[in-house]
Amino acid sequence: MPNRIDRRTFLQSSTLAGIGLGFAGSSLFAADATLTPKMNTVNVLPRWRGFNLLDFFMPDLQAKQPHTTEDHLRWIADWGFDFVRLPMAYPYYLDIDRTKPVTPEDVRRIDPRRVDEIDRLVALAHKHGLHVSLNLHRAPGYCVNAGFREPYNLWRDPAALDAFCFHWSMWATRYRHVSPDRISFDLVNEPSLREDMNDQHSRRSAVPGAVYRRVAQAAAAAIRAANPAHRVIADGNDTGATVIPELADLNIGQSCRGYHPAIVSHFRAPWVFKDTDQLPQPCWPGSVEFREVDPSNGKVTTRTEKLGRGMLEDFYRPWIDLKNQGVGVHCGECGCWNQTPHALFLAWFGDVLDILTTQGIGYALWEFAGDFGILNSGRSDVAYEDWHGQQLDRKLLELLRRY
Repeated sequence: MPNRIDRRTFLQSSTLAGIGLGFAGSSLFAADATLTPKMNTVNVLPRWRGFNLLDFFMPDLQAKQPHTTEDHLRWIADWGFDFVRLPMAYPYYLDIDRTKPVTPEDVRRIDPRRVDEIDRLVALAHKHGLHVSLNLHRAPGYCVNAGFREPYNLWRDPAALDAFCFHWSMWATRYRHVSPDRISFDLVNEPSLREDMNDQHSRRSAVPGAVYRRVAQAAAAAIRAANPAHRVIADGNDTGATVIPELADLNIGQSCRGYHPAIVSHFRAPWVFKDTDQLPQPCWPGSVEFREVDPSNGKVTTRTEKLGRGMLEDFYRPWIDLKNQGVGVHCGECGCWNQTPHALFLAWFGDVLDILTTQGIGYALWEFAGDFGILNSGRSDVAYEDWHGQQLDRKLLELLRRY
């Protein structure tokens, strides 16, 4: 299609600012960017409460993707929530051959039609008074999930960082007139160093603090070049688990996770545990015994882990300390896969939400509709309520609304 080719050629040959300016012409996003952001008295980030929406989470356009409707957004707002996070796989909005791995030449081939899709969801969320957090779940050179090849490494390669900043400059320029009350930019989902991007169980470790600082500082500068008032958030290190003291002076909020301990939140999840059949039955509170096999000699050892509110208080203490130092904190993802017994899940999750809420820290459930969500989660032990043809987990919804 000639028009498609012409637009792509224009996008590839323009400067970052030029691309952003070209994208930003829609009146859908006109707003006063000088508005003062809302501040929480105990947390410099607002206590946003809401959900992750997974419409752009997968890069394969042919895959079955969730589809957020205006009814969904209306229900979110009517139930008292004010926040949605959009984790995006950047190849979703590229104009590329999806049967092949992404190449360095592909990374900047923006498909305006796909960007328009994202725009439409952002506009609908704004229509219903919801703050939107844009997140690169898969960024040029990194994704916490495995099973594909990236053309370079975000933490090591200058070309990857340049591409990362290119994408954030595009989004920030597109929304340059939008108030920070309505939009924020969550840099990269759950950073870590990974041995093998094709092996979901490959060993991971924290990104060195100085390296994370270099990447976050560059991306924040690209975002704030479009609008100095733009609000920037960085996910915790080591897949969201730990604070990043190296970022504390950069006016960047930090995002924790509500998945601790994994034996509760991701019970039997094959992308987390290798031998799901060998897992002990979770409890809350109580103790579980893990059997671990040394692959080098086959020796079996056991360890006991005590589960309860005390372990959560220990886990969140560094995040609370960070918040008390004046760094904004939000929990960008939380929740429980549908294999954990429902009553146990609610007991554990009530403690998570209570600790966060006591500290003025907001949250976003992963996800709104689906295995972790309040709609259509597919749990076998829930008496679902029919909600306009959807299966509503009313107990989970009411727990969330209490916090």
